[in-house]
Amino acid sequence: MEKNSKSALIIGAGIAGIQAAIDLGDMGIKVYLVEKQPVIGGKMAQLDKTFPTLDCSICILAPKLSECYRHPNITLYTLSEVQNIEGTSGDFSVEILKRARYVKEDVCTNCGDCATICPVRGVPNYFDANLKTMAAAYIPFPAAVPPVYIIDKNSCVYLNYGICGLCAKNCGAEAIDFTQKDEILKIDNVGCIIVAPGYSLMEDIDPLTNYGYKEYKNVVTALEFERLICASGPLEGHLKRLSDGRDPKRIAFLQCIGSRSDRDHKYCSSICCMYSSKAAMIAYEHNNDLESYVFYIDMRAGGKGFQSFLRRGKNDYNIKYIKSKISHIDINDEESPIITYEDYDTSEIKQLTVDLAVLATCIIPSKGIEKLADVLGIELNEYNFVKTNPFLPVETSAEGIFTCGCAREPMDIPRSVAEASGAAARAAEVIRGG
Repeated sequence: MEKNSKSALIIGAGIAGIQAAIDLGDMGIKVYLVEKQPVIGGKMAQLDKTFPTLDCSICILAPKLSECYRHPNITLYTLSEVQNIEGTSGDFSVEILKRARYVKEDVCTNCGDCATICPVRGVPNYFDANLKTMAAAYIPFPAAVPPVYIIDKNSCVYLNYGICGLCAKNCGAEAIDFTQKDEILKIDNVGCIIVAPGYSLMEDIDPLTNYGYKEYKNVVTALEFERLICASGPLEGHLKRLSDGRDPKRIAFLQCIGSRSDRDHKYCSSICCMYSSKAAMIAYEHNNDLESYVFYIDMRAGGKGFQSFLRRGKNDYNIKYIKSKISHIDINDEESPIITYEDYDTSEIKQLTVDLAVLATCIIPSKGIEKLADVLGIELNEYNFVKTNPFLPVETSAEGIFTCGCAREPMDIPRSVAEASGAAARAAEVIRGG
């Protein structure tokens, strides 16, 4: 009975953390799922479609979000971070910092009245890659889990100056609570821990000035492109140039931005070749006159069905693959990107003018991973991903602490889910004494 009473703690509620939580919950094990964002779902929730099937991303993810949220054995802590851990494998004590939401989670009806009446506008929406703004009272996206609004502390007039309070006055459910404070929660008798904080992207730390990112309006990152072309995104699925609103006719997808580089990151980001081809296919489905150019160093597509996916892109979706090395990007008078590159087939320096340039930026370790590693007492590798044994890929350097997904290296969604189930199985062995 004592072994069965132990619980598991999962750090990070992207697709890997969610899958691990559901697997353990279905085994009858109590799970505490900790996520620093106000909602769960991670990067997968921001995607339009997935490769190689071109299935709708949120259509796959939404049932898992709902199952995780409603599971009787899963307790969800959003806006939360692990602050301290004591004990050893089989008996950890964990302190969690839970930040104030200023909305009562068990009372909010997700009606949106607070956001409608809020006078503060212009707050960047991280879910839409900051391409769209929102009110100080917001929910990141319509299908968000938990379906509870949040008050942005830095933008709210009432929290900063003690005036306004319109959201509280007009909330029929009386869910707004400006008296909420950050609190420390302590959980004892945690049998094991799974680390799944996901990943960040190079644009989060690097201005990418060589490619004109943030300087040229028609140079965007791959994640921004996902939001621009998604039906729930800022353009409602109608892809336009950000400079003048025109439909793009030619799009360039630039690979290995910051990856496989002695100056930046030496490793391959693993998924860029595939998701760039996927994005080009989706764009073509929106406009059959579109031409796409994928500039790549090496085409890396080792998964099941990946090579046939690339052939489909070339044969059916008007995608041209150019083996090359990008020098830099300029713009002309119409703000159209001019790609300067070395053509590997001819060894010539060439230029191509396009309407939109999309940067496949490097996947980097999650922000705050070094601090988290210190708290957990686990080692990171030379690239700051969680260090694991190549023959035991879900096991960290600390006994009783496991990992999965992009926390340990860049990988696609199916592999992240498979590793999450593997980490859950190992965790169950520790908890149940297998």
